Amino acid sequence: MNPATRYALTFPGTPGTQAPQDVVVVTRTSATGPGGHPVYEDESGIVRAEISDTGEVRMLASGGHQTPNLPVHAHPLP
Repeated sequence: MNPATRYALTFPGTPGTQAPQDVVVVTRTSATGPGGHPVYEDESGIVRAEISDTGEVRMLASGGHQTPNLPVHAHPLP
């Protein structure tokens, strides 16, 4: 199965508020993550994730001192 070119990653809103969820679109890069799956990143290069062909997501730090949140959902885009 060929991995999707783009995904929409949905992150939870701010805990304890009625804030909406954040959605970030990531595009496949030429890089491979530590699990051997494709790495995707947003337009800014700050949000980076390794996404398996079964939709499992591993967030990757793009700089020092980051503790990336896990998305609630990863949805493949056409």
